[in-house]
Amino acid sequence: MATVAANPAAAAAAVAAAAAVTEDREPQHEELPGLDSQWRQIENGESGRERPLRAGESWFLVEKHWYKQWEAYVQGGDQDSSTFPGCINNATLFQDEINWRLKEGLVEGEDYVLLPAAAWHYLVSWYGLEHGQPPIERKVIELPNIQKVEVYPVELLLVRHNDLGKSHTVQFSHTDSIGLVLRTARERFLVEPQEDTRLWAKNSEGSLDRLYDTHITVLDAALETGQLIIMETRKKDGTWPSAQLHVMNNNMSEEDEDFKGQPGICGLTNLGNTCFMNSALQCLSNVPQLTEYFLNNCYLEELNFRNPLGMKGEIAEAYADLVKQAWSGHHRSIVPHVFKQHDSQELLSFLLDGLHEDLNRVKKKEYVELCDAAGRPDQEVAQEAWQNHKRRNDSVIVDTFHGLFKSTLVCPDCGNVSVTFDPFCYLSVPLPISHKRVLEVFFIPMDPRRKPEQHRLVVPKKGKISDLCVALSKHTGISPERMMVADVFSHRFYKLYQLEEPLSSILDRDDIFVYEVSGRIEAIEGSREDIVVPVYLRERTPARDYNNSYYGLMLFGHPLLVSVPRDRFTWEGLYNVLMYRLSRYVTKPNSDDEDDGDEKEDDEEDKDDVPGPSTGGSLRDPEPEQAGPSSGVTNRCPFLLDNCLGTSQWPPRRRRKQLFTLQTVNSNGTSDRTTSPEEVHAQPYIAIDWEPEMKKRYYDEVEAEGYVKHDCVGYVMKKAPVRLQECIELFTTVETLEKENPWYCPSCKQHQLATKKLDLWMLPEILIIHLKRFSYTKFSREKLDTLVEFPIRDLDFSEFVIQPQNESNPELYKYDLIAVSNHYGGMRDGHYTTFACNKDSGQWHYFDDNSVSPVNENQIESKAAYVLFYQRQDVARRLLSPAGSSGAPASPACSSPPSSEFMDVN
Repeated sequence: MATVAANPAAAAAAVAAAAAVTEDREPQHEELPGLDSQWRQIENGESGRERPLRAGESWFLVEKHWYKQWEAYVQGGDQDSSTFPGCINNATLFQDEINWRLKEGLVEGEDYVLLPAAAWHYLVSWYGLEHGQPPIERKVIELPNIQKVEVYPVELLLVRHNDLGKSHTVQFSHTDSIGLVLRTARERFLVEPQEDTRLWAKNSEGSLDRLYDTHITVLDAALETGQLIIMETRKKDGTWPSAQLHVMNNNMSEEDEDFKGQPGICGLTNLGNTCFMNSALQCLSNVPQLTEYFLNNCYLEELNFRNPLGMKGEIAEAYADLVKQAWSGHHRSIVPHVFKQHDSQELLSFLLDGLHEDLNRVKKKEYVELCDAAGRPDQEVAQEAWQNHKRRNDSVIVDTFHGLFKSTLVCPDCGNVSVTFDPFCYLSVPLPISHKRVLEVFFIPMDPRRKPEQHRLVVPKKGKISDLCVALSKHTGISPERMMVADVFSHRFYKLYQLEEPLSSILDRDDIFVYEVSGRIEAIEGSREDIVVPVYLRERTPARDYNNSYYGLMLFGHPLLVSVPRDRFTWEGLYNVLMYRLSRYVTKPNSDDEDDGDEKEDDEEDKDDVPGPSTGGSLRDPEPEQAGPSSGVTNRCPFLLDNCLGTSQWPPRRRRKQLFTLQTVNSNGTSDRTTSPEEVHAQPYIAIDWEPEMKKRYYDEVEAEGYVKHDCVGYVMKKAPVRLQECIELFTTVETLEKENPWYCPSCKQHQLATKKLDLWMLPEILIIHLKRFSYTKFSREKLDTLVEFPIRDLDFSEFVIQPQNESNPELYKYDLIAVSNHYGGMRDGHYTTFACNKDSGQWHYFDDNSVSPVNENQIESKAAYVLFYQRQDVARRLLSPAGSSGAPASPACSSPPSSEFMDVN
């Protein structure tokens, strides 16, 4: 109910209408029914004031004094009595006779009585209404647990956003909807039917609140008398005057303000790593029926503000604003609403789900029990599953994007078969994956004259470390048995691999070194095999200047695995072996260097030689790295060093230059070998410690870092293109569930690694196909850059749909491409763009953030294709018909512009 309360002109019109009614019904005493009859009709009976209230009906206020006089008159029994009440006069109920506003604080029974509409009209027809007075009509409203006549409606001040000085004061019932307020405002301000409007309420703090839900009541919206309601009208460019979505440059030139382009050809500004969002939004914006749904405001009647799974309509309204701007033809580029995701396919899933819940026509979801097929026909089970889905999910998103799978699980033990039908919004199809992978490794030969070699090996993806050695053996001629594989990180061995370990444990980013050896690390007593010793290189730095866990010794260079004959496994023997292995980049001291000491210096050198595994200066230097007993040689050293190296002085007297000293260390390169019980009894590593001056003089860093590339490094494993149909076939192939995701068999009563098969039962109007280019395993992450060949038109799904088909209408199974989301780059960085076909012109365009360019069809297929959007041909034909759309969308199979206008995006 909306009635005029404070507008003098409108009030006068209402009074005039009431006066006309009064004149037509001028009371004639001879026409009055009997007094008893009057009493019964007004007080009792179906039309009397004693009848119960009914929500929504009208009741009228009558001044109490007049009504009491009427009661005395009819109860007196004399129609000619002087107590005749005369015309109904409610003057004492009004504040004035201009606006006819009720006085505040009127009380029923003391100031007025309430009469139902029929009783009121009887009295007016018998006695008339005082000239000029309007009837005081009020509605019965239903509040929680009570019904009452609303004597004081809510008076709202309606204004337009661009003319706040001109207002209309209108009365609304507490039970009137916000939609009625909006319609009343549109009528008062003469808004054209095609214009979009929305309401804002000014609250007590002076800020504005959007009145989103037009279905709620004035009471639910907590609107109060005197509150200012502002109606906002969308501008011709699709923006709201108050909206946060602005044009790319707010300081638009006059030329930009007058810009008129092709609707839909509008870029989206990158807000900082939001290209994935722009790509997804451009694809969705070019789905014809969804865009028409928003452009024609169909969404307004389906906004669901009470769905706990939705966003109270915010996603739908934000997307509607974006569509209206992009398709207004007045923008070259706009700034989109930010949705927090990381991938175009992830955003599509989030956006479609958010739009669905915001537009779900099901306001209260009922519980639906999922039932297995239990031997029933597929047609029956599929229909039941789809009906159950629609009982909880019914929106334009379901109408447009949802299809139906058939899922078949077979227990490997008892053979129990479980068949269910499940809805889907897009197909995530796998790409045929090669069973080979390419690994780059560095081969370190035992011959010190040969530089390390870089190799590119083709190995089985599910192979073992031994397979890597076999592949490398073919390049080097070295037997696999003479190879040890290590992961080198930060100048130390991060991991030494066993031959039986899986290759999947090696990541593409790992630095893998393969060493030629002639023995083994796990030495066996009594064996004559050489001993393989892990060796690190360290350089001494002043401890006060280098404060970290290395106690003044810093690792550098590449570590080594050195084969040492057992008969030379002494400190001096080890020194000589290492000098030989380092001979390519470590210069031996000449005779002058060897004879440059006097007797005093010799005495100092003797001190340096005790104990053997020192790093020089152990008796002088208090640093914990140099403490003799803590080196692990004299205490709890494993049997090899304990028996072979011992604590012997090395050498007892020497007259030659010692380039470096040796120290037993743990796998981290420090001398603390008692940090974990496992390392106490493990083979110690050896560190070659250099003094800075000696390293600078005798160690050639450039030569040490040198390597050569084997011919195989230039090899690139060619990837043959695959057809989209192959990916779909792979999607519908039988697979066995993984251990992490078993199926509970209701027959066996236990979890089983069942076989699973997915089949397509019913396809949607718009089919989204996600190419699973990103592969994630426990040890690796990679992007597959395989070229997938997909048709632009006539993609035929008839061979994949197992539902009995309508052979008379093949268009139900054929699709045409309308959009592609592309991903360029790798796993950690990349860029998303879009190809899309404009629904009005039929022209393909390339969307790269705020840049838009026309393209040719032969540029669409590339290795970057990530998400494909296909439209069913029968839907395209329906939209082409005059009744199907306000604007006739063109088919994607469209002509191309002159080649000079195309940009090369591949």
